[in-house]
Amino acid sequence: MPVHSSSNSNTLLSACKEAFLAQLAPALRATAELRFAQHAPTLIARLSQLYATHFADDAQLKDWCLQLMQVLADALQARPAGLQKLDQQRSQQPDWFTREDRLGYCAYTDRFAVNLQGVRQRIPHLQQLGVTYLHLLPFLKARVGENDGGFAVSDFNQVEARLGSMQDLEQLTQALRESGISLCSDFILNHVADDHPWAIAARAGDAKYRDYFYHYPDRTMPDQFEATLGQVFPQVAPGNFSYIDALQSWVWTTFYPYQWDLNYSNPAVFLDMTAALLQLANRGIEVFRLDSTAFLWKRPGTSCMNQPEAHWILQCLRCITEITMPGVLLKAEAIVATRDLPAYLGDAQRGVQECHLAYHSSLMAAAWVAVAEQDTSLIAAVITGTPELPPNTSWLSYVRCHDDIGWNVLRPEASLQVTDVEQRLSAVSQFFAGQGGSFASGASFQASDPAAVHGTVGMAAALCGLSRATDAKQSHMAVQRQLLLYGLSFCFGGMPLIYMGDEFAQESNEDYRSVTAHQYDARWLHRPQWDTNLAAQSQIQHSSAHQCYASLRRLLQWRRKLPQLQAQSARCLLHTNSSSLLAFSRGEADTPFVFIGNFSDQPQTVTLSALAQQLPSGQASGSPVSRCWKTQDGEVPPDILLIPAWSQCWLIASDLSATGVN
Repeated sequence: MPVHSSSNSNTLLSACKEAFLAQLAPALRATAELRFAQHAPTLIARLSQLYATHFADDAQLKDWCLQLMQVLADALQARPAGLQKLDQQRSQQPDWFTREDRLGYCAYTDRFAVNLQGVRQRIPHLQQLGVTYLHLLPFLKARVGENDGGFAVSDFNQVEARLGSMQDLEQLTQALRESGISLCSDFILNHVADDHPWAIAARAGDAKYRDYFYHYPDRTMPDQFEATLGQVFPQVAPGNFSYIDALQSWVWTTFYPYQWDLNYSNPAVFLDMTAALLQLANRGIEVFRLDSTAFLWKRPGTSCMNQPEAHWILQCLRCITEITMPGVLLKAEAIVATRDLPAYLGDAQRGVQECHLAYHSSLMAAAWVAVAEQDTSLIAAVITGTPELPPNTSWLSYVRCHDDIGWNVLRPEASLQVTDVEQRLSAVSQFFAGQGGSFASGASFQASDPAAVHGTVGMAAALCGLSRATDAKQSHMAVQRQLLLYGLSFCFGGMPLIYMGDEFAQESNEDYRSVTAHQYDARWLHRPQWDTNLAAQSQIQHSSAHQCYASLRRLLQWRRKLPQLQAQSARCLLHTNSSSLLAFSRGEADTPFVFIGNFSDQPQTVTLSALAQQLPSGQASGSPVSRCWKTQDGEVPPDILLIPAWSQCWLIASDLSATGVN
């Protein structure tokens, strides 16, 4: 790593400041100068760490940094007045997205509403749920043919034609914003499609664009890397490199042969990707899901995941958005072990800011393990290993998403409890594939290798047993399981996310095999079309759709009244007398909230006074405060509380002296 004198760094910083501010209209300069002063020192330091060795001397580094300043200035100059106003508001309340009234919703545009114009017609449905954040899965122009569900992007400045246009996108973002909903878009950082203009130019022999990708004339370097690399899709896309005839080279393709990994050791890549992100933000996108963040930097002898430089890239993007458009959020899609997750949110002790949001994939997977095993010990281990959030950050908690449930992320926690982790996680995978008399009806993902721990695919309702239910009682239990998982995501701490169709207990899409572009990717099992009939059934009592929809709305209405459930509130795991029960408190000592979930098919009891003994004390002496309890319905439960099978209880604790209850 290059070491620069403080005088050189100060000179570079000063030159960048002068160049940036000189391009701005006078009305923008005062605010921009304040933001620059706060975030540019970190930005310039990280850029120097990343790229100084790429340039022959400091003068070349300076020239490149000045190009980046031009990109930033152009983006700020072009930012619409309404978005600048939003930036200012959110700068004054930087925790705006961590509140208890925040709720996400995730869908594919075409499967949710045909196109971007159709999404506008679905806004009333989102408002009924209380959605404040809508994640539309990839809608930018994608590769012709196979494109990994849109994640193989061909053009960052065009919408996929069948979904609409950039004008449609801008109209949608404005309509959502007027409804109090922020639009989240995927921004695929790690790779582009093999028909992206950069890849086309590389194929045509353009040396500049060849170096936008990792390319090797023979297998020497690929073999060296492969010695320590894992494989994401070993059955359908084995290895991490693909031979491209037009380049006469092996190109790095972590995911699929048609997705070429970008070479971030080349500063030109960072410059162009930054420009693409800022241009999309000026279209009204308020949140970017940064795809595959763990893979951004390659280093021989490592897994090429979670490298320090990957974090530096994210920290640079955070600084850039804070300077130019601080109303924009960055979300890390880093499906990594719990111990590796916190770094993607930054480090408050070192004053490092990274992404605002990160998926808590370990919590999601552990919750499903609890359903299969009827044992909450793995969730407890994940919760114990989850640190406090840095200020103004939040977890993204979820039950299902467009991807498979990957069990391997739980290996560190699972290894604490059993000697044969492989056997344990394989048993869970087989359970949700419906084997061994299981109630679930999902499927294994990438299942050709019998020795591997396979991911799981399928809609939440199917995994919870609704598809195999043969009577009203079994259907009710299936919905209860799904509600329990969502209740956990609502209460854990962070922004919860509803996956399209789960609000109606929608079942899996069994028709995907008849679609040529989908038939070899079982993840389309849980990517169904919006079901108009099911949505209508949700308004009819006694249907599973109504049971799920009405109950979810009830929980969400109560959640919005509980400040204890905002992302930054303290969390304390509580011990019970049953391994099937999960209990934890949220909030401060005076009026904590308590979640109790029964992850079993048998009723369980819990002694509330025993839980109260474990709550943080509201007295300086540290002795427990005498408490009474109220449920979400305002009832005072008995001390020994019966929790029915697959059920949950939300409680508010308060001082006996304040309520007069004995």
